[in-house]
Amino acid sequence: MNETRNGLQRRPLLLGAAAAALLARAARGQDSAASDWPNRPVVYINVFTPGGTTDTLSRLFCAKLGDLAGQQVIVENRSGAGGTVGQAAIAQAAPDGYTVGLGSVASLSIAPSIMPDLPYDPAKDFTFVSGIWQVPNILIVNQDLPARTVPELIALLKKSPGRYTYASSGFGTSPHLSMEMFKQKAGLDILHIPYRGSAPAMLDLMAGRVHLMFDNMTTAIVAARDGKVRALAVTGEQRSQAAPEVPVLADFLPGFRITSWGSLVGPAGMPAAAVQRLSTLTHQALRDPELNRRFEENGATAWPTTPADLAAFRGAQERLFAELIRASGAKLPGGD
Repeated sequence: MNETRNGLQRRPLLLGAAAAALLARAARGQDSAASDWPNRPVVYINVFTPGGTTDTLSRLFCAKLGDLAGQQVIVENRSGAGGTVGQAAIAQAAPDGYTVGLGSVASLSIAPSIMPDLPYDPAKDFTFVSGIWQVPNILIVNQDLPARTVPELIALLKKSPGRYTYASSGFGTSPHLSMEMFKQKAGLDILHIPYRGSAPAMLDLMAGRVHLMFDNMTTAIVAARDGKVRALAVTGEQRSQAAPEVPVLADFLPGFRITSWGSLVGPAGMPAAAVQRLSTLTHQALRDPELNRRFEENGATAWPTTPADLAAFRGAQERLFAELIRASGAKLPGGD
């Protein structure tokens, strides 16, 4: 009787041990398969439309990454809903290292505060690999506005509260939230006029229908060089190589810093060997002088990070933008 009972008690233990052994064998098989990553082309999902800043930077990066990896890295554009359509596609991909993509400030750190039904959890549904680039926003004004410096602009806006208007590329975009931070730090009352993208906003700024705006460096600096708008300051930590003559806003408003950033992420559960290999290749790519030169031409700075640092940065950015969004009352997802 005791022997039978003891045998019944041992059976679950044996079954549990067998299951654990199978799981361990499967994990070893996964790591072994990932050790030669990549042995076929890799798909990189850009969560925004073709032809924009993120597309240009993504294709430059992926071309160099493919050269180093010895396999083609194919850029696929899956845009929509402020980048969240493509971000969801990355989260739902097989975690084998052969589908990765862009993790953007809009879809990973801003969207959680303005989209209640976000189809992914930014903190749990991704494998964080490395930062790729940072691009500052730039404060620009209509040429007829009588302000040539940031202090002059602040004084002008404070003199007539509620009189002046600012454009943005949409609710919840980093240019919109850059202006919300500007308003808070300088104590300003300016009316927000949201647009569906930066192009129509820029047209109305040049025409004088609105008075000022923030925009991504890449497109706005061209209009400033052509004399169509006036550039007053950038939102990065230091001056941009694309416009070294333009000061940083932190020189006038201490602590001011907002950048548009792009990172490399994959679905949660990617094999450690593939993540390590991808991280190493990414850092090699971002040290390449030619890639850095091309990034700088587009107003971007290479931004290599560890996976842990990238995950922590994303979370800190979500908290920063959540505070700005609450203050601004933004409720709708913005444009790309």
